Amino acid sequence: MKLKTEIMDEKALDRALTRIAHEIIEKNKGIDDIVFLGIKTRGVSLAFRLRDKVQSIEGVSLQVGALDITPYRDDLESSIKASLKNSEVVGFGISGKKVILVDDVLFTGRTIRAAMDAVIDLGRPDSIQLAVLVDRGHRELPIRADYVGKNLPTSKNEIVVVMVKEVDSKDGVVLGEQE
Repeated sequence: MKLKTEIMDEKALDRALTRIAHEIIEKNKGIDDIVFLGIKTRGVSLAFRLRDKVQSIEGVSLQVGALDITPYRDDLESSIKASLKNSEVVGFGISGKKVILVDDVLFTGRTIRAAMDAVIDLGRPDSIQLAVLVDRGHRELPIRADYVGKNLPTSKNEIVVVMVKEVDSKDGVVLGEQE
């Protein structure tokens, strides 16, 4: 990958998450029955950060979990999916809850479709909302985010890389190009 430009530094990323946290509280008229599910890998780190920000604003403890969508992907053979189906996805009930799915980049929508299938297998939530740090466009499915940190129109040959301290030792978003 050839680096083109830095889109968000550590401070911009933090500001985006703070704004999303306030939007979640406002849209839901509080935080009753809200749970956060981060899509592995970077979505989990972002979900924990969003939960922490919402908790600090509202002063109430919230649950956050990690969602492994691997068995639900549409690009894997069914024999591989069957062997993965029993992997643990989240450690608490979601029935009747407002699930906030959290991911780093929204692109084609296929990851989110898989995540929604995984959520439905876990129970019957009251609603599913989507929070993403970057929406880069190019949807293949009719999916849109409820909360977006940054809209970033891209070309198909560009690559959006989100870095979080928990995984990458630094925070930021960069735009690159395939070589």
